[in-house]
Amino acid sequence: MSTNVKDVRTVLTRDAREEAELDGSAAIEAEHVLLGLTRQSAGPVSRLLTEAGLTRETIRDALDREWEQSLSVAGIAVAVAELPTPTPDRGRPPKFGESAKLVLKRAADLARRLGAHRITAAHILAGLLDTNLGRVARALDLAGVDRPALQARALQIAADEAR
Repeated sequence: MSTNVKDVRTVLTRDAREEAELDGSAAIEAEHVLLGLTRQSAGPVSRLLTEAGLTRETIRDALDREWEQSLSVAGIAVAVAELPTPTPDRGRPPKFGESAKLVLKRAADLARRLGAHRITAAHILAGLLDTNLGRVARALDLAGVDRPALQARALQIAADEAR
């Protein structure tokens, strides 16, 4: 199976990496991949995210709320809006973190199961949504997103693309 160089490379190695750098993160994680998907200006996944109310800004807001809520469980009160802006370290590009690797594995497995010859943004989105654990799932829950319904629609797009 080959990958669609434009989809995968753009989402993972450019857009997600840029999102991780903006966070000052040493690793590209699943949330950066989701944010990277919002940078696609056209296509069925872009439309799907928009219809679900998931823009880069709404996802960033949900991730901030998730972080604040997670820290509050540990007894730490913090308001992300009051924190200084991270300083990206342009000399040390972020590496792929475990959650991003898992998303890519799920996307590749899904593409293989569907008989697709390439991994697309729909496979990546479905891979992101194929768990109830982790920061992305918690943030989307806080945003009121119906993750199973969104995943079903992403899977349908992926199946349609494979035909």
